[in-house]
Amino acid sequence: MAATMELRCWGGDWGLPSVHTESLIVLAYAKFSGATITVTPIDWTWKTLTGTVPELVYQGSTITEPAQILNFLRKQRFNADYELSARQGADTMAYIALLEEKLRPALLHTFWVDAENYANLTRPWFASRSPFPLNFLVPGRHANTALSRILLTKGESPLHTITEVEGKIYSEAKECLNLLSHRLGMAYYFFGNTPCSLDAFVFGFVAPLHKASLPSSPLQSHLRQLDNLQRFCDHILNAHFSSHPGETSALRRVCVSLYIDDCFRSRVLGKGYKDPAGFLIERVSENLVNFRSCKAFSKHRTYNFCQVVICSRSNT
Repeated sequence: MAATMELRCWGGDWGLPSVHTESLIVLAYAKFSGATITVTPIDWTWKTLTGTVPELVYQGSTITEPAQILNFLRKQRFNADYELSARQGADTMAYIALLEEKLRPALLHTFWVDAENYANLTRPWFASRSPFPLNFLVPGRHANTALSRILLTKGESPLHTITEVEGKIYSEAKECLNLLSHRLGMAYYFFGNTPCSLDAFVFGFVAPLHKASLPSSPLQSHLRQLDNLQRFCDHILNAHFSSHPGETSALRRVCVSLYIDDCFRSRVLGKGYKDPAGFLIERVSENLVNFRSCKAFSKHRTYNFCQVVICSRSNT
């Protein structure tokens, strides 16, 4: 049996599998490449060997940083970029560099430096998921690191304070989002019909900004005007982080559990039912043969069939 790859990362919220950009990048790439990994949120455990996330553990080896983890997955033959041309590969590297240079500083400021967002969203979230006494230390450490990184990369003369730098970083971030939106166009992914590493990076950077309930964010307001980038994030969430895109797995489980119930199945197949939903069941009863022979319904039929069954059971 092959050894299991374990990914330790921050947990999910806001409708995302993780609220952490770097963790989202690795999670998305693993989905795109078909890599099977065991995800272990560090919330309240802090089992990471290096004290940083994401952290991939495999056969006693520990790999950190998204770029290194993605390279490791490629060496294990999980490559989401194998269909890219040389030109597309070069474009991928250029856009990833653009994200790091232009968008990351504004995201760090939005979540960790902006006083209102930090006090009402970021700090409470990370503090509530860190064990004592780390709940007092982790948010502040991240905030200080974010501020230092912004000033180190953007605090050029004559801009030396964070207030002076704000205008520059948000202007560059909006320009970056505009470029990404223009490159994406009406497509689901940046290159062709399958996602690649660029899609993973863009998703990791943009999805938290798209999904978080930020009290104050001019950058989020700008993203709201770029419908295709929002659709891009939603599509990846539905297509790759949902067991059954377009409908909940719980709804399918309800359908299965009800139809294998002999008593209920007898009522469906019989003509002597008296419940108000009976006429609806009769209209779709021909599909029951497909279900009983374990053939998959189309998504449209499954959804409607589940609704009918639930409606009928609620009236019994």
